Amino acid sequence: RKSIQQIHVDINLVDSDKLVVDKFRDSRIEYKNAHYILDENDEYICGHEIEKMSKSKYNVQTPDELIEKFGADTLRMYEMFLGPLEQTKPWDTKGINGVSNFVRKTYRLFVQEEKSVVSDTAPSKESLKTIHKTIKKIGEDLERFSFNTCISTLMICVNELTEQKCYSREVLRDLVKLLAPFAPFIAEELWEELGNEAGTISAAGFPVFNESHLIEANVTYPISFNGKVRFNLEFPKDMSREEVEKNVMAHENTAKYLEGNAPKKVIVVSGKIVNVVV
Repeated sequence: RKSIQQIHVDINLVDSDKLVVDKFRDSRIEYKNAHYILDENDEYICGHEIEKMSKSKYNVQTPDELIEKFGADTLRMYEMFLGPLEQTKPWDTKGINGVSNFVRKTYRLFVQEEKSVVSDTAPSKESLKTIHKTIKKIGEDLERFSFNTCISTLMICVNELTEQKCYSREVLRDLVKLLAPFAPFIAEELWEELGNEAGTISAAGFPVFNESHLIEANVTYPISFNGKVRFNLEFPKDMSREEVEKNVMAHENTAKYLEGNAPKKVIVVSGKIVNVVV
């Protein structure tokens, strides 16, 4: 890991400011014998260097400090989120706040104002699609040990479930199972919040991916006139091209853009677009 150590000193080494320099030199023991590099005007040149963490450089951050501030789950996920395991990454704790916010946002899907918001209502199609595409993606990424993309996929999932206001126990149960390998402490707490007080989530299996939840029943067709999209229409995915053309020509918006003219040609690309040539 690397760290950036930068010392800022804005001083001019004239006799009147000599006390400022001495005060800075005496402020810490490692500056006692510091040598100042001056420019032609006897002003201090502020520099920086990129270096590995080292006790001799006084730039080491211990895990205990970060765990005390953010928690072990947040630190663990942040280290995974930095990038592929085999690569060297610059160590910068500015990004850890984003992971900390993600943990809080996940918790709010289960608990708000110190009260459980988990319900037994059936999840929507959108929520089932969100959780099952997440199961599929994380399952594939775990096989490749791509932990950083697992964390980003979980973030996307939580954002979508939050927008959908999904508090369904069925969906959240699978979400906790996906979260557990990366954030075991909060996962155990949320597992208990779901009503699993007797068992631990470590004994729960990986959620099962159901491809049927990713199959779209309908397709949205952009309807264009002379190559310019004017509006969209949704039709069943298995509707034939003839039926699609018939429904498009019967729509009230089509008559508006035709302006009384008969179309020269109607091009239907199944599942993609309809273009009316006037």
